[in-house]
Amino acid sequence: MILNVFAFVFGAAIGSFLNVCIFRIPAKESIIKPPSQCPYCHHPIRFYDNIPIISFLILGARCRDCAAKISWRYPLVELITALLALLLFLKFGLTLNFLVFFIFTAILIVISFIDLDHQIIPDVLSLPGIPIFFLAAIFIVKIPWHEAVIGLLIGGGMLFLIAFIYQFITKREGMGGGDIKLLAMIGGFLGWKSLIFILLFSSFAGALVGLALMIIKKKDMKYAVPFGPFLSAAAVAFIFWGDAFMRFLLLGY
Repeated sequence: MILNVFAFVFGAAIGSFLNVCIFRIPAKESIIKPPSQCPYCHHPIRFYDNIPIISFLILGARCRDCAAKISWRYPLVELITALLALLLFLKFGLTLNFLVFFIFTAILIVISFIDLDHQIIPDVLSLPGIPIFFLAAIFIVKIPWHEAVIGLLIGGGMLFLIAFIYQFITKREGMGGGDIKLLAMIGGFLGWKSLIFILLFSSFAGALVGLALMIIKKKDMKYAVPFGPFLSAAAVAFIFWGDAFMRFLLLGY
């Protein structure tokens, strides 16, 4: 129980740092300096006002200095990261696999929220992530090297082919290069078998959410919905339920 609590607290603390990354990386600002500050009055945040989740509740979702409203996204990111840290710890225990998968999911969280806000997936995250997680898959997670290679090539190549065909037919871009690099990173880390689940899950969820948003916002079929969050959510889902899915797919139970 103590280790479970520690995993949750550790995840929440990292989630606080991920909020900094989400805010500063698109602006091409340093994620190290200056220390955390209010985005409105720029007053440095006191250490006791920077406790993940708890400070948001104590402050009533407002800055102590200028009373500007604090976005609910800050505690949401902290809570998501904390829950994933706990779930990954329950799955892998205190192992190197836990650390690798946690870093992988943390990168996906940052990518997802940046994509939601700016409809971009920064190369500074995806491009280094491709070789780093590819090597981690082979030498730490112990995925067969050929499965990782095929996953990397199919992950990037499949979305590139879909994007090329879509643009050729419609004469407009339907999928950005960031999604292609992201799926290459995911495929290289989780292996080619994961792509079956990830593409099915992300496409179905993306279609449902996109259709709902078009109806709510009264948009036409050209309305752009960021695909990165759906790929990321599908990758995380595969970590926990991928084995069961593959057994069902191959064996029928």
